[in-house]
Amino acid sequence: MTAPLARPPRKNPQRRSRVATIPPRPRSRVALAFSARAARGEFQLQVCADCGAVAYPPRDACARCWSVDLRWQPMEPAGELLALSVLDSSTNVYFRQRMPWRVGTVRLAADVSVLAHVHSDVAEGDKVRMIARTDKAGQGVLMALPVEETPHMDDDPQLRELTCSPRHRRVLLTDIRSSVAQALIPMLKESGAAIIFAGLAEPWKQNDAVTVAVADECVQLAELNVTDTGSVRECAASIGHKVDILINTASHVRPGGALDQPLVEARREMETNYFGLLRLLQYFAPVMRSRGADGANSATCWTNLLSVYARSSWPAYATSSASQAAALSLAQAARAEFVGSGVKVMNVFHGPLEDPWYEPVSPPLVTPAKLASVTVKGLCEGLEEAVAGDIATDVVNRWREDPGVLEFELQHEREVD
Repeated sequence: MTAPLARPPRKNPQRRSRVATIPPRPRSRVALAFSARAARGEFQLQVCADCGAVAYPPRDACARCWSVDLRWQPMEPAGELLALSVLDSSTNVYFRQRMPWRVGTVRLAADVSVLAHVHSDVAEGDKVRMIARTDKAGQGVLMALPVEETPHMDDDPQLRELTCSPRHRRVLLTDIRSSVAQALIPMLKESGAAIIFAGLAEPWKQNDAVTVAVADECVQLAELNVTDTGSVRECAASIGHKVDILINTASHVRPGGALDQPLVEARREMETNYFGLLRLLQYFAPVMRSRGADGANSATCWTNLLSVYARSSWPAYATSSASQAAALSLAQAARAEFVGSGVKVMNVFHGPLEDPWYEPVSPPLVTPAKLASVTVKGLCEGLEEAVAGDIATDVVNRWREDPGVLEFELQHEREVD
């Protein structure tokens, strides 16, 4: 059985942080399609449209009939571990630093054999449950897990390399006044977070909800205003070296179309949603990037909570959608700059929230608790993209099917009910 992960000792400030190393990175374009699905936690493989053969690893042509019509399809995540190898040495620096490493051959229910990382609670001949995730190089890999949950299962060192579990880590919520941030606190605490830093602009202005949130013994107040460069700089200088997971809960949203939204409100949306994220990245990201290999409580994830209308604008919230689209573009650029550091960037897309500024919108709305739950689940599973709520799921699916059609559909949703 997996040994429980002990809380890491306080780091000796005189010792240097370990330099991040990554698994082999080069992949073909078709293999990157597998990585994109793994980033969303989707276990999909190629299936030949002509003969029905399942292909793995990803390839450009079917190995059985040479057809080039290979289509990605969800697979049953079940299999049997046929053979297990425990590696004690490797020519790759990343694996050499983490020996022993368990790998094995798994025969899937889809009647194809794959090479996968193997959880320590799985033995040769066992039935397994497969997951697809991205590794420290940002590439898709497979891992075989026990079919049933085992004690301390998430503490397995190899699984922890693929996830961003809050256990024993320190989390920064950038705006504790957000109802989502307040819902995140008990969930992060339950997941084992060691410290939760609560960002608060103008801390002398507290309401009852904030007072209750910061009263928790795990919560430490941090003066932080994402619209103020000096505030972000000072906060990063104070606690930036301690932040292992950053969840950007700061947001400013107002209803209104591009033709009637007051310029001052549009500027505030950009100042918070886009420039706020940019400030956070410039002052917090470099330190997090340098700590991506810093032991059991290394920096592990940068999390953005984004409106699903960052994908395609909702005319009823036109300027808000524009600021969210700018934030999404910035998050994608940040992901590229985090590559090789071991720190993931997770974007959590949500529909309209149960919030006073979405009051004119008809249900279903996303509750703060739902968004918080999806966020923490995404961290624990090591995802790079998650979706919260029925509306967001529908919009994302339509966007993947045809972005142009979605744009035309949203044009007819100009007026909220």
